[in-house]
Amino acid sequence: MAIREIIKYPDPLLRKKASPITEFNAELKELVADMAETMYAAPGVGLAANQIGVLLQIVVIDVSPKDDKNKLIPLINPEILEGEGSVIDEEGCLSVVDYAANVERFSQIKVCARDLEGREIEFEADGWFARVIQHEVDHLNGKLFIDHLSSLKRALYKKKRKKQLLIEEQERAENND
Repeated sequence: MAIREIIKYPDPLLRKKASPITEFNAELKELVADMAETMYAAPGVGLAANQIGVLLQIVVIDVSPKDDKNKLIPLINPEILEGEGSVIDEEGCLSVVDYAANVERFSQIKVCARDLEGREIEFEADGWFARVIQHEVDHLNGKLFIDHLSSLKRALYKKKRKKQLLIEEQERAENND
């Protein structure tokens, strides 16, 4: 297992659509283990493979309370079949640095995916668990939570992020002198 680097906005890989998994093998299990270790180290409650630069339809999720760790749920080729209800709550993202905002999502969803052995699983989710699944499936489709915001809020974040990146670049240049 290894902790991988989490790609940050505005990296173009975050906007690419992930490909379905067709082989369920040891490499897949190793990648899922790396993703879990990366997510826990961040710390986060969900991680999509494209957030670590791998364009495959894999997400890992653990919404268990902090004291009750390691209830990892890997979902391979996840699809949201149905959604109902609506709820607005705050979201953040490991790839969208220093920003959180209220996002509207379905309050209940029906999900179809595969487990690590390739078996089809279908289940319903609600509340926080449903929100995290929707957020991670968006990643697999090249969509970020900021895409659900108004154009003004998105523009303000982009401006803030551009400024952060400029400052980081200047600091690196100073350290190299």
